[in-house]
Amino acid sequence: MLSSATKMKSNNQNIGGIAVEIIKKKKLKNLYIRIVPPDGKVRVTAPIKFPDKEIKLLILRKLQRINAARECIIAQSRQTEREYTSGEIHYLWGNPYVLEVINGQRTYQLELEKELCRIIFKVPANATKESKEKAFNNWYRQKLKRAIDSLAKQIEEKMGISANEYHVKNMKTRWGTCNITKRRIWINLQLAKKPIECLEYIITHELAHLLEKNHNKGFYTIVEKFCPTWKEAEKKLKQLN
Repeated sequence: MLSSATKMKSNNQNIGGIAVEIIKKKKLKNLYIRIVPPDGKVRVTAPIKFPDKEIKLLILRKLQRINAARECIIAQSRQTEREYTSGEIHYLWGNPYVLEVINGQRTYQLELEKELCRIIFKVPANATKESKEKAFNNWYRQKLKRAIDSLAKQIEEKMGISANEYHVKNMKTRWGTCNITKRRIWINLQLAKKPIECLEYIITHELAHLLEKNHNKGFYTIVEKFCPTWKEAEKKLKQLN
């Protein structure tokens, strides 16, 4: 039996046509909704005395956005796993490029040839899939950081607010996060594959949290004001790449 300090209750419900796992914990103060990869399972963690009725109403109010997030995660799990071999299609800023791998090099090098729509990937003879993926992600990281440095300044000036730090991280369930207290923003590495307007939207979205913590009507009014095309950007974020 669990002690009172670790008391927890769990149950599953069908809300709005989707399966929702509800976990209640004694020491938890706030309610959280998570979309769990790879199958897009919805998990709610809440204080132990939080009424199920209120959880259901909250899920129903957010159902459209929850379903959109689930579709995105499920779609990502269906993507063909990359092998980093010649002939594969890889994306940069929403544009497809054919990968050409050249073996037997001393170091990893990536060169973008826009005119020929290809990426030249020079790798050592003993390169593994994992080492090639690491080199490719480092390349994406450099591209993304440069874009963030440029875009963030423009968006911050437009919004009249600023973050203390921007960092890049390979995330599975979120395109960006904001630590409001430390004014620190994390951007998903995978955004380097998406059209640049998606990055603009995510930076705007995370900066908006510095003005409004919750995803309420006021929050989306701020996002709409500074990024009028955010809905189109969200659609592009759900597309496979």
